[in-house]
Amino acid sequence: MKAGFLLALGNPLDHVVQHPHVQVADGAVTLMSNQILMQIVAAALLVLLIPRAVARTQGADDVGRLVPRGLGNFIEGICQFLRVNVAKPALGEYTDQFIHYIWTVFFFILFCNLLGLVPFDAMFGLLGVKVHIGGTATGNLWITATLAVCTMLMMVISGLRIRGRAYFAHFCPGPIWLAPLFVPAEIMGLVAKIFALAMRLFANMIAGHILLAVLISFTGMAAASLGTLGGLAIAVPVVLGGVAVNLMEIFVAFLQALIFTFLTAMFIAQSVVVHHDDHDDAHAPPARA
Repeated sequence: MKAGFLLALGNPLDHVVQHPHVQVADGAVTLMSNQILMQIVAAALLVLLIPRAVARTQGADDVGRLVPRGLGNFIEGICQFLRVNVAKPALGEYTDQFIHYIWTVFFFILFCNLLGLVPFDAMFGLLGVKVHIGGTATGNLWITATLAVCTMLMMVISGLRIRGRAYFAHFCPGPIWLAPLFVPAEIMGLVAKIFALAMRLFANMIAGHILLAVLISFTGMAAASLGTLGGLAIAVPVVLGGVAVNLMEIFVAFLQALIFTFLTAMFIAQSVVVHHDDHDDAHAPPARA
């Protein structure tokens, strides 16, 4: 009886793992899965919703057509915040060259994070559809690693484009005879930055789902061990805890999109922004005794 009840519950982590839909090479390559599908949906929503939202203005006159309304006003506020408080302090005069990439990264990650909170499986299950459809795209390490690699390419290509061969100078900040020590360390630092970008987003987005799955499993274990009344007694705090975790995950969805975007701006700035130290003390004010 108890074993049958636990089998009916299924895997409590079933909604956080990838479920392949289309595979080739005897299952070695996944062409489509629930997480890849959510990534495509997030990109489609960005293309369809944001241009329409920002196109809606207060009026047709010279002033009104420059003032967004509704959702467009909210989106413009986020874009302005990212430009002024995230990109500009790091990128300075190069802000406008990279702001479109920064905006795209933020909204794409945000949409992927929020879509992961929608219970598509349960919704389609009510219609009798047993295919795994929902899932958090950013809960897949391959997807977060791809986003991080895109940032790395932006760092390297932009560094070479803007600074030319001088870009390689930061790989050896000391005397040339220390290059065998500095260059491998700097390359490892570059790889570490990209690894941190990928792992931070992946770990934070999957952690909330795992916590929620563990909480839900408590109800099943209590019902199997203590009976129906025991399961109901455990279900009350589990439901309250699940609501709290879901609310926290909404906050984390925005927070992790912001953190990834902030780190992206910082890493790009380290490749393209040159800080000139003023070593001329001739015009410096006299030191006080």
